Amino acid sequence: MFQKQKLVKTGKYYLYFLRWIVIAVILGTLGGVIGTVFHHCIDEVTALREEYSWMLYLLPFAGLFIVFIYRKAGFEKDPGTNLVLTSTQTEERVPLRMLPLIFVSTVLTHLTGGSAGREGAALQVGGSLGFFLGKCFKLNSEDKHVIVLCGMSAVFSAMFGTPIAAAVFSMEVVVVGMIQYAALVPCILSAVVAKNISRLMGAKETIYTVALENEINPETMVKVIILGILCGVLSIVFCSLMHQTAHVLAKWLPNSYMRVFVGGCAIVLLTFLIGSRDYNGAGTHIIEQSLTGNVVWYACILKMLFTAITIGSGFKGGEIVPTLFIGAAFGSVVGPLIGLPGGMAAAVSMIALFCGVVNAPLASIILGIEMFGTSDIIFFAIACAISYVCSGYHSLYSSQTIVQDKLYQHDIFKKAG
Repeated sequence: MFQKQKLVKTGKYYLYFLRWIVIAVILGTLGGVIGTVFHHCIDEVTALREEYSWMLYLLPFAGLFIVFIYRKAGFEKDPGTNLVLTSTQTEERVPLRMLPLIFVSTVLTHLTGGSAGREGAALQVGGSLGFFLGKCFKLNSEDKHVIVLCGMSAVFSAMFGTPIAAAVFSMEVVVVGMIQYAALVPCILSAVVAKNISRLMGAKETIYTVALENEINPETMVKVIILGILCGVLSIVFCSLMHQTAHVLAKWLPNSYMRVFVGGCAIVLLTFLIGSRDYNGAGTHIIEQSLTGNVVWYACILKMLFTAITIGSGFKGGEIVPTLFIGAAFGSVVGPLIGLPGGMAAAVSMIALFCGVVNAPLASIILGIEMFGTSDIIFFAIACAISYVCSGYHSLYSSQTIVQDKLYQHDIFKKAG
């Protein structure tokens, strides 16, 4: 009798497993197509902005349109990525209308020169798509949490070409100190399917080439530890700047139309005062320059300022690509000061800063591998571990929950800030 019950239970387990394979393939395919289309749209509007420089003048008006469509859609106080993260732990709904809203608004932000990334849109598009399919498949509340993570993994993977990092990041970023391993198979499968779809549709992977330090010795390790500490401190500065800028702008300019218009005007004015368009848009070309050690010392400061004003005033996008920009520019300048090659320090710093602002060390290490290869993975691992601890309880995502202390082996339950 016991053996029969055990076989029945095992059978149900495999049926459940097969169901998730089917769901993950469907979601990975849809997420791959949508993510790749979005990826191409961002590339096209970026090229358009660079060709027609006058488009920068349209930034304040693009902001007005973004606020308008969000209000019409019932998102006057848009929680953005925080809503998606919250939905993976609670009964919070992620409306499907979030998908076209974040898609259009992020494209407009990039077209007119706002300083933003694209992963915020990837997480929101994936989350809303996953939640919608969860309703279509009539999943229970727990399975809906998993399918939202799958959607996030799929679209993130399609846009960055880093499937394993995308899957682990989606599972790790929600609750610091606890990973939902039940989502491991569907998240990885959906991310891998999405990456292959994006490759078939001509999307380029985010892969960099840089010469790292071949010799692992105590002196180099100490320098990497110092760089990790500095990245942890920088992550606190960046997260605080992002949150405080949004808070101050909301306090001084409570009208969302006025706030986004003033923010857009500020970006236009700053661009002309600086005399450079390097800080508009995502700035991926500056990441490539940083990896060769060819970047001005104040680049990371200006990118933080541009991004804080852009996102804080109401434009849409994400903070992760700007984070990689800031980390790469910072490492390129600081590395030689502590005795590390500029290119190597830029590579390690961009991954370590990413870790510090999202509190996802495992995903960060994997991201380093997928972007730079397995050579000298030890440097990425050490810098990420140090940055993770030194960033304290700060995060770009205010809905991120920290359940385990970073220094002591005991549980805590608090929101990151």
